[in-house]
Amino acid sequence: MAKHWKTKLIHSDVKVPQGFRSLTVPIYRGSTTLFPDAAAVTDDWDQYEAGYTYGLYGTPTTLELASRICELEQGYRTIITPGGQGAISLIKLALLRAGDHVLVPESIYGPNRKFANDVLRRFGVETSFYSPDIGNGIAEVIQANTRLIWCESPGSITMEVQDVPAIAQAAHRAGVLLVIDNTWSAGVYFDAFAHGADVTMQALTKYVGGHSDLLLGSATTKDKAIYERLGATHQLLGCAASPDDCSLALRGMKTLAVRLEKIEASALSIARWLAERAEVENVLHPALPSCPGHELWKRDFTGSAGVFSIVLKPKFSKQQVYAFVNSLELFKIGHSWGGVTSLAVAYDFTHYKGRPEYQHRIVRLNIGLEEGDDLISDLAQAFDLMKNA
Repeated sequence: MAKHWKTKLIHSDVKVPQGFRSLTVPIYRGSTTLFPDAAAVTDDWDQYEAGYTYGLYGTPTTLELASRICELEQGYRTIITPGGQGAISLIKLALLRAGDHVLVPESIYGPNRKFANDVLRRFGVETSFYSPDIGNGIAEVIQANTRLIWCESPGSITMEVQDVPAIAQAAHRAGVLLVIDNTWSAGVYFDAFAHGADVTMQALTKYVGGHSDLLLGSATTKDKAIYERLGATHQLLGCAASPDDCSLALRGMKTLAVRLEKIEASALSIARWLAERAEVENVLHPALPSCPGHELWKRDFTGSAGVFSIVLKPKFSKQQVYAFVNSLELFKIGHSWGGVTSLAVAYDFTHYKGRPEYQHRIVRLNIGLEEGDDLISDLAQAFDLMKNA
């Protein structure tokens, strides 16, 4: 039928050549998904089974990323969320209900702790925090209403490596699910499912994204029933990931191996140099024998990442620690990690119950892709300035 030009702005008759092929996955943006006929209309969230029904549940770009993360982690299915904290929240909201109890390590990522204390508590879910080095002793703190045990290995900032297989064994004997935050290993240096996890999550913001320019998370299961619980909750929370961010993460996956290799080598070289410095009491890098849980890392991991911490000697004041961080030139100050730029952040655990007694003396480093010798020179000049502060 003949159409007015204004209608053609929406319903065009233009035809373009077909068959374009590219090395990159197209960015599919869209909320409304078209159905072939009236009888085909459905609101099923599982687009692997029902086909594409609504953009909220993922475009082909989103599902391509989900499938590749799942392939990397050797799971059943992966759900992509708008950030790592989104994945944490989704997992807990999907797998817990009022009256349940969850066990979380003291070394947990800060926002994960806040979600437990500030959100789950309001909905009647009780959280207990356990020592990250508890191992099979976890059996003694599992309660009758414990439904989930959370692991994060290595732990945020203090880098404790957990005995995940022992914790998983105790959890499964008691009918409890085990979830692990596997971000530090980028999903490749630690095989979460082989070591007993039921669900593994990552902040794809970090190593998969790799360039500090996106916010994404993933939740991967090895079990269809758990996947269906996650998916049904994800649908109703409405936490859709941006296909543009998913495209950036797909780009990041192509260089993940070479970035991790360079970052691992630089981080180990810098960590060993720091271990010899007179200003440093300890280097908390899991690949170093000085780090809590080093033997477990050697047993369970196939590599190490670029995030680790240093503990300065007790003689240095909080102001001097700040002066050290502020004096760094190549290392920038900022949250998150896993990108190409090196970062440094100072922490103060003086008033944190359950944390090691590092007080104000701990600094977490993220090693990027700068030349390792340049980063060492930067740290050396900052130490000099710190002592004179």
